[in-house]
Amino acid sequence: MNRTTMIGLVLAGVLAGAGLGVLAFRAPSSTTEFQTQVTGKATVGGPFSLVDQTGKHVTDKDFRGRYMLVFFGYTNCPDICPAGLQVMSAALDKLGRRGDDIVPILITLDPERDTPQKLASYIKSFSPRLIALTGTDSDIAATAKAYRVFFQKVPDQQDPSHYSIDHSGLFYLMGKDGALVAPIPHTTDVEQFALAIDKALS
Repeated sequence: MNRTTMIGLVLAGVLAGAGLGVLAFRAPSSTTEFQTQVTGKATVGGPFSLVDQTGKHVTDKDFRGRYMLVFFGYTNCPDICPAGLQVMSAALDKLGRRGDDIVPILITLDPERDTPQKLASYIKSFSPRLIALTGTDSDIAATAKAYRVFFQKVPDQQDPSHYSIDHSGLFYLMGKDGALVAPIPHTTDVEQFALAIDKALS
């Protein structure tokens, strides 16, 4: 996916819906700059009922009292997802005990192919703390809508039986009450990712 397309998808994911008028972030202009600001109460996030990589049914209420660091992607993603998850894992390691209350969560946008077993194998490449969630098409669509995530299936022109998924690329740091604390672009480097979380937790 080229840079122009990804920028458009990120903006679509953030700006979709009038409810996001209270959410604002400024992407870093360099590797040494990152600012996050949330004012009022942004309408991002909400209840979900999904299945984790062990086959266990979980809901958003299971994470109350802890921070969720939520990312939407899929295991066949060629670039954005693995790169973003690697950075996220390194940032959490950098935070050390400061990040003990943070639960990183990958929610698949490809439930057709991403079974609990496949997700369990995939997340071994990242943080051992990472939880992966899947569900029915309608469950995933509802959860993505609640988080204002843009995604669409893109058929392979050479082989219609294959497809990729275009999607927005934000990490959502959700508070212990399930409310949005800060959005973090997937392009943020390890140092700034850790700094953004540290500031949000202060």
